[in-house]
Amino acid sequence: MQDQLDELGAEIGRCQLCATDFAATATRHEPRPVVWFNPSARVLIAGQAPGARVHHSGRPFTDPSGDRLRVWLGLDEDGFYDRASVAIVPMAFCFPGYDDRGSDLPPPRRCADHWRARVMQNLARVRITFLVGAHAHRWHLGAAAVKGGVTATVARWCDHAPSVFPLPHPSWRNTGWLKRNPWFEAELLPVARARLAEVLESD
Repeated sequence: MQDQLDELGAEIGRCQLCATDFAATATRHEPRPVVWFNPSARVLIAGQAPGARVHHSGRPFTDPSGDRLRVWLGLDEDGFYDRASVAIVPMAFCFPGYDDRGSDLPPPRRCADHWRARVMQNLARVRITFLVGAHAHRWHLGAAAVKGGVTATVARWCDHAPSVFPLPHPSWRNTGWLKRNPWFEAELLPVARARLAEVLESD
């Protein structure tokens, strides 16, 4: 299993599927897939796509969004980046770039279409999944994530717990959302942290 996933990770690391699209963005960058998973992982963090800082660091969530996500989960950096326990698999492995207004472009769908099912098949030990943002909600939850958008999907977290927890994106742009929805930090996060600790402490 390890050799199989290592080979898959190497394939993803060489991926050039979106090279032409990235060259046409405002950032005109080359693909740099950020691959972070191991078959022993019991925790899956399904994100959106690497941002500009992650594109340069080659390590997922090395940005303010990552800082907030680690606080939400109650993990320090050592625990968060322990590949033996935590797999971080975004909906697109590369930074999609910015548009002409400097806004993040969405994760290219072809990335998930091409790679995601193969990665998921090799993460058989995952016991808890955190879905970060709308794109991850839709891929993993399907129709259950469509009606009402992110707020409604996260509000229905009890329908998926304790194995799956839909989260909003931890971007600073969602600070207003957190203030308007205090139940997220008061109700969902304590349950999610407790379940995550239980999974990480188990054999």
